Amino acid sequence: MNKSSQRLLSLDVFRGLTMFLLMGEAARVYASLSTASEGSWLHHLMIQFHHHPWDGLRFWDLIQPFFMFIVGVAMPFSYKSRLSRGDRHATIQNHIFYRCFLLFLFGTGLHCVYSHKLVWELWNVLTQLSFTILLAFFLMRSSWKLQIGASLLLLVLTEILYRLYDPAAPFVKDANFGSYLDMILMGKINNGGGWVTVNCLPTAAHTIWGVVCGQLLLSDRSAEQKLRYFLIAAATGLVTGYLMHFLQITPIIKRIATSSFVLASGGWAILVLGLFYWWVDLKGNPIGVRFFSIVGMNSIFIYLFAETVGHQWLGGFTKTFNHGFLGLLGLPEMALDITNALLVWGIMWYLCYFLYKKSIFFKI
Repeated sequence: MNKSSQRLLSLDVFRGLTMFLLMGEAARVYASLSTASEGSWLHHLMIQFHHHPWDGLRFWDLIQPFFMFIVGVAMPFSYKSRLSRGDRHATIQNHIFYRCFLLFLFGTGLHCVYSHKLVWELWNVLTQLSFTILLAFFLMRSSWKLQIGASLLLLVLTEILYRLYDPAAPFVKDANFGSYLDMILMGKINNGGGWVTVNCLPTAAHTIWGVVCGQLLLSDRSAEQKLRYFLIAAATGLVTGYLMHFLQITPIIKRIATSSFVLASGGWAILVLGLFYWWVDLKGNPIGVRFFSIVGMNSIFIYLFAETVGHQWLGGFTKTFNHGFLGLLGLPEMALDITNALLVWGIMWYLCYFLYKKSIFFKI
């Protein structure tokens, strides 16, 4: 931790790495590599960069939990900074309301961009984050025990709602409580994808756990104690989540955020934060700090850019020149697609670097 600014460098790296990976998806890096590697050992690796079809856990299923957890970790740091500047709690609370309102608008607006028409859909991570931030903020001044208790109650409530809806088969794709609620809220379900709006309820635990971890990092406890608590919490989440899955109590399903998924993914999030805290803040290793922090400093902007301009326009723009010039060399189509995806990824990182050099940071 940078003591002079109370800035947690490990959190900057964690946030930046998460956003950098999301940029890679928008640039179609993983899609192009998956297509090109079919039938080889590399394809088994690239599968990890796509969501699991239903019950199971892949690496890519952890990205949204990481994102929501990181937001929670940053909240106590931001709150303390604003109080030190003289802001009152009521002022900060009003800003949280405003921020959540904007996140809700951005999230619903992205679905309109995806569909190229006005739609009412609530599945985007920003829409759900607008709820989890609000809940985590209201709990932030409570004791850590109350915060953890509230998060576990959310998981228990999720279990009850799904099991009451269909006691015999509570976690069937497109025929569960979440899909039922979506029909009420939106008059439609996420056909094929299986995503549900009520995910905001259990995944609020990720943001709440992030707040607890952020408060622990700001505490006067020793670095060794903080690492010990991280490891205990991570092991508890991982063991409990995976046991629930393997004992067939509750399957790990990211698309409806079952309690076992939230526990397992939350365990991974806490473990990764602990590793970065040890590697960056305690050991002082500079590798990757600046490269990823540059991305993390404009996280909301680059997410919106990647999901709109980056995904829908930039790829086609670069393809015109990339395929045009490299195509003259006789490279196969797959190689051109991979090159183009990597080029788009690089351009998006450079945009973050340009904003960083100009000290332009978009915040809400």
